[in-house]
Amino acid sequence: MNLTHAPLRAATGAFILNSGLTKLGADAATAQQLHGFASNAYPQFKNMDAGHFTKMLAIGELALGSALLTPKVPSAVAGAALTAFGVGLVGLYARVPGLRQPGSIRPTEAGVPIAKDVWLVGAGATLGLQGFFNGARRAGKKAASKVGAAAESAHDALPF
Repeated sequence: MNLTHAPLRAATGAFILNSGLTKLGADAATAQQLHGFASNAYPQFKNMDAGHFTKMLAIGELALGSALLTPKVPSAVAGAALTAFGVGLVGLYARVPGLRQPGSIRPTEAGVPIAKDVWLVGAGATLGLQGFFNGARRAGKKAASKVGAAAESAHDALPF
């Protein structure tokens, strides 16, 4: 993990981990509300039990928050997971009626709590792209070093 990623990973990781912990102890009414909201945007969840859905969502948030807070998890991996999670939340915003002003992407008052989750997509993309490009740069340097060493070895093997 790049040290410059630490503040971003700590802030997003702690926020998501706390959200997962809160959902883990959700009562039946909260589970119904979360399930109904998600099912409205993603119909594949309609047949899932509300309690089971909420538990799976909580486990997913706990896993994502933990991955972001664990330095051994590469930023490219943590960033990709955060981006996917954020895109899912932005999908809720785009699909659930009443969260956007008519004919606009601007949020209504009810949509602001979901629309603000676009920052998760930006944070995830930043971590993912920086992690990917840093890894590619390191791989390029390593390959160049190996080619240089092989060329030097071949040169030393020449009889003249």
